[in-house]
Amino acid sequence: MGEHLLRVYVGVSAATVVLRDRVVRDEAGEGVISAAIAVLIMAFLGALMWIAFKQIFANASDKTANQVNQIGS
Repeated sequence: MGEHLLRVYVGVSAATVVLRDRVVRDEAGEGVISAAIAVLIMAFLGALMWIAFKQIFANASDKTANQVNQIGS
């Protein structure tokens, strides 16, 4: 009975060490991945803001030119 318990104990201890090593290694690159995701999100938002700015500026430019033409007439 003692040998059987010793084998179970060793097996559980080995599994615990393997699982702990796996978790520690898996979390090692978490910061890099999170930073990359944040950079991609910011790039996407920047592109959307640039498109919106161009459309707003074009609209404002057209309205300004229209008003100037009406004043000059």
